[in-house]
Amino acid sequence: MLDTRMIIQRFLDTKMQVHPDVVRYLSERDDPGLIDRILENLPGDTVVVSVKNIPGVIPDRDGSRFLTESRCEIVKGGSGSSGNSGCIQDYLHYFRDRYNRLGSMIRSRLQPIPIEGLLKNSRFRQETSSVMGLVLDIKTTTNGHRLVELEDLSGSLAVLFHKDRPLFAEGESLIPDELVGVRGQLSSDGRLFFAESLIRPDIPISHAPFRSETPGTAVLISDIHVGSNTFLGDEWNRFSDWLDDSDVSYLLIAGDLVDGIGVYPNQEEELTIPNIYEQYDVFSSMMRDLPSRITIVIGPGNHDVVRAAEPQPAIPPEFVGGLPGNCIPVENPALISLQGVMVQMYHGRSIDDMISLIPGASYENVASMMVGMLQRRHLAPTYGRRTPIAAIREDQLLIDPVPEVLHTGHVHIMGLSEYRGTLCVNSGAWQGQTTFQKQMNIHPTPARAVVLDLQTLKPQVIDFN
Repeated sequence: MLDTRMIIQRFLDTKMQVHPDVVRYLSERDDPGLIDRILENLPGDTVVVSVKNIPGVIPDRDGSRFLTESRCEIVKGGSGSSGNSGCIQDYLHYFRDRYNRLGSMIRSRLQPIPIEGLLKNSRFRQETSSVMGLVLDIKTTTNGHRLVELEDLSGSLAVLFHKDRPLFAEGESLIPDELVGVRGQLSSDGRLFFAESLIRPDIPISHAPFRSETPGTAVLISDIHVGSNTFLGDEWNRFSDWLDDSDVSYLLIAGDLVDGIGVYPNQEEELTIPNIYEQYDVFSSMMRDLPSRITIVIGPGNHDVVRAAEPQPAIPPEFVGGLPGNCIPVENPALISLQGVMVQMYHGRSIDDMISLIPGASYENVASMMVGMLQRRHLAPTYGRRTPIAAIREDQLLIDPVPEVLHTGHVHIMGLSEYRGTLCVNSGAWQGQTTFQKQMNIHPTPARAVVLDLQTLKPQVIDFN
């Protein structure tokens, strides 16, 4: 540690006083060169060196607590990492990559037999054994049982979930293309595998979330929809004013920055800004109005001006060239480290598919769909429905490593849950109820922000209505 008397004397030699918090910070940092960097960047009229004069350090609102250094790292999903969509043959590599990587998570708890080996070896019949595969097809039999076809690299197998067994509920929650392991027995004729237990990649029960060692606050929002006639401008201004007086270090925006052009039929009738470039100009202006001390991470959604297929590239510079320097455009999805706390940010389009496929699922309980993503360790398990997926060789939608926070948007309904140490946050929207939502009887919960303490991982919802 640096000697405090030496630190004070360095500033006195330049005829300036120094705040005690600055002395304490410099002492613990043990970086003599930092004093020189502070002195080089001081305004000419400085009399007392305060916290705000330390590069990269954010003072607390009341100035009484210790200092917080902003540390934001884009672990996955940095601009330019999503790659170009390839040819149809790349889907073979894509699904093999998904199978192998998720399969390694299941194999740690199960010793599956290749389906071909199970069917060809008669000694496995009517004995307890295990298989693993992607869900190829799901049917309900005339007797009300659930019949699921699994496929691995060697073959396919019909698996029966009996309606009178507790496991039937798990069978009902299966969706196409997710990877599962099943323990059970093969029938004597080798035509059916009777399921006794189901294993997903899942988050380990032993997962212990990381918490920041230093103070820090992040705000999670999504779905601003600039340009829509239902954008909530007054509520946004209240949010902006609140940020001015807060000690927030990070702002994460999970897509649909603008309402876009031609996203749905007759959209032009619901736009106040009919030009896509002007929509992004207004959004950039809104970001410039926010405190420059806040690191802002910005991802795209299905209304933004990027390809629809996931993973989506970051917003191109020609649309967001007016963003201030504290804004970081990222891809969808993106994994963000905030002082070591991992936030998996994903717009959430696949929630539509999951709700349509899982009995009893609804938009009002969106957090349960996020728990389903974590159990499947995948952000978009089903291919070929409303969520387009790019033909790339590596599946970039896997949830790996396990994050401390899963942050989504898209459905415009606030949702919070916690599953095995991971906080699930759907952060609502800044757009009132649209014509489409009225037709679908969807009631959004807009103009809310989730404030996350990075030391405790405890969320707080603030309503700006």
